[in-house]
Amino acid sequence: MTDLYQPTDRTTATRNRGRMHYERDAAHAILDEAYDCSVAFVIDGEPRVLPTLHVRVDDTLYLHASTGGRLGLTARSDGVRVAVSVTLLDGIVYARSQFDHSANYRSLVAHGLARPVTADHEKRAAMTALVERVGVGRAADSRPPTTRELATTVVLALSLTEVSVRVRAGGVVDDPEDKTLPHWAGVLPIRRVAGPPETDAGVTAPPPAYLPGSTSPWHTAAPMRGRLVALEPLAPGHADGLLAAIGDDEVWQFLPSLCPQTTEEMTQHIAVASRQQWQGERVSWAQCDPETGEVMGMTSYHDIDPVTRAVGIGHTILGRRWWRTGVNTEAKLLLLERAFDVLGAERVFWYTDIRNERSQRAIARLGATRDGLIRRHRLRPDGTWRDTVLFAMTVDEWPAAAERLRARLAQG
Repeated sequence: MTDLYQPTDRTTATRNRGRMHYERDAAHAILDEAYDCSVAFVIDGEPRVLPTLHVRVDDTLYLHASTGGRLGLTARSDGVRVAVSVTLLDGIVYARSQFDHSANYRSLVAHGLARPVTADHEKRAAMTALVERVGVGRAADSRPPTTRELATTVVLALSLTEVSVRVRAGGVVDDPEDKTLPHWAGVLPIRRVAGPPETDAGVTAPPPAYLPGSTSPWHTAAPMRGRLVALEPLAPGHADGLLAAIGDDEVWQFLPSLCPQTTEEMTQHIAVASRQQWQGERVSWAQCDPETGEVMGMTSYHDIDPVTRAVGIGHTILGRRWWRTGVNTEAKLLLLERAFDVLGAERVFWYTDIRNERSQRAIARLGATRDGLIRRHRLRPDGTWRDTVLFAMTVDEWPAAAERLRARLAQG
């Protein structure tokens, strides 16, 4: 297998030949980044174009279709001749003249005979690859297709032999006489960004880590386990347990939101935390009994800044049954160990309401230092302004604090 596709009459550009490429790696990269493609074919002399999902396995492109659809019916016997197109739009180019407006893009066109996959093992392997394409690990985390479902699905295989790549990258190309015009010119970058996952009703598990999005360890709710508490990624399945443990107005007295009163309201509170995690603003855990699994409360990282290597610990709500039991201390130790020893944080900080003296004493006992006061920092649920006390611990202070916390927990 060579590193280049050989040009043909159908893959040779008639203009702008400098944008045409035949590198196999470039073609594979475009196919692997895109989730969908457009498939063009001809029926009774009429052109048709259909959008569909695809996946590349080595130098074969697999296309998904239905047995009752035009594409599947046409390919049923000897296959169907197709042209497959994929475009990744990278930017809009604004020139001073309308004629020179353009776009930055990476695109691919592949021609050939798409054959129907009939061997059961190849069809199942292609379907598994299609599922894995939307998240590595998804195939093991979902039910495989039944024999009946496979029978209603067409998988077409297109050998990648007649392939061309076209790329436009760079800035504005204006005529020299237009460069003195007063109009704004430049490039507007375009990026595809996954939004927060929207959990279906009845699902109790947290959004899986393989979903497209940030994979930074700073934004990952890694499970942690101690002797008194286990920190689990916060999920809708914790709603009932949280309501039983912390559905108490006193527990929420100094928090920026009101106490949820029903399972539905607690589920919504968890959904907000999930969206904030997806947006990189917060990472949340449920605090659970490591032996029984009983939910005791919740806690989070917030204001996460991997650049300056700083992270806040907060949104901590622990049921009154577990106050002064060591659960809060061990949970904070686990979070501090991950921040300093795993993520390489330079600073960990806490915010707390100036009226919440119990919280201030608890944070100070962790070994944090009061750094100051942020006046009129946040609005309370009742509409009044909250002055916030700021505590912090640096990486230089962490070893001594860790030794004291571990010694305190060892004493029971």
